[in-house]
Amino acid sequence: MAKVTVIGSGLMGSGIAQVTSLGGLDITLIDTDAGALDRAQAAIRGSLDRFVAKEKVTAADAEAALARITTATDLDAAAGSQICVEAVFERLAVKQEVFRTLSGICSPETVFATNTSAIPITEIAAAATHPERVVGTHFFSPVPMMQLCELVRGIHTSDETLAAARKFAETAGKTCVVVNRDVAGFATTRLICALVNEAARLVEDGVISAEDLDTACRLGFGHPMGPLATADLTGIDVITHATENIYEDTADPQFFPPALLRRLVAAGEIGRKSGKGFFDYSS
Repeated sequence: MAKVTVIGSGLMGSGIAQVTSLGGLDITLIDTDAGALDRAQAAIRGSLDRFVAKEKVTAADAEAALARITTATDLDAAAGSQICVEAVFERLAVKQEVFRTLSGICSPETVFATNTSAIPITEIAAAATHPERVVGTHFFSPVPMMQLCELVRGIHTSDETLAAARKFAETAGKTCVVVNRDVAGFATTRLICALVNEAARLVEDGVISAEDLDTACRLGFGHPMGPLATADLTGIDVITHATENIYEDTADPQFFPPALLRRLVAAGEIGRKSGKGFFDYSS
């Protein structure tokens, strides 16, 4: 893979660009917002500096990784890529438009990967000219720290596309699991959404405090982080969107986001990135 394109320079897109460049691949990071690209480059440099300080990578490797990342504000820059990784907002129509446009820019052999955490791959792939070349590559946040990549097959995803996605993710330093059936939420998101929803309901109903619930999961189940702290880290807005997507696809009431989640999103208290969610991060 001589050239990889990442579309979307937010938390996930910049993280994917970072680990891919550390794996030795050349990256084009695309975002329509030039300011977002500047912030992404600063975030990547800051992340790499922390890795250097902790002696997880050398200063030379960090500089080489930064040099392998170029930026652009137009999807035309994806031309010639062997794989395009979409990491834009978690809305089906937005993702479909990206792949619809890329289908007219990239070659028929280009692998289109989507970083969705909950939207069925087959629905996203419906907008691509070659749906057999579309695959889910669900990275986990924060991407530079988390070791897992969940590979998801759509109905039309070919074996060759899945193999290429695995090679790409492993080059980026990730361990892969494969979801063979394209269901909303796949495997990992269905599990965490079900856990967060029930945890939020218990707190909402006054059964237990958020602090004690997370303590119970950490000490009772051996989880490194409780579900509510996980929601704060991921973003309560992201978790809520994911549960809504699963609910819309399955009509399973356990995935309807409880009122507490929806109220926190409405209040802008969406976790670490806003300074407050289930827990307070302002100090």
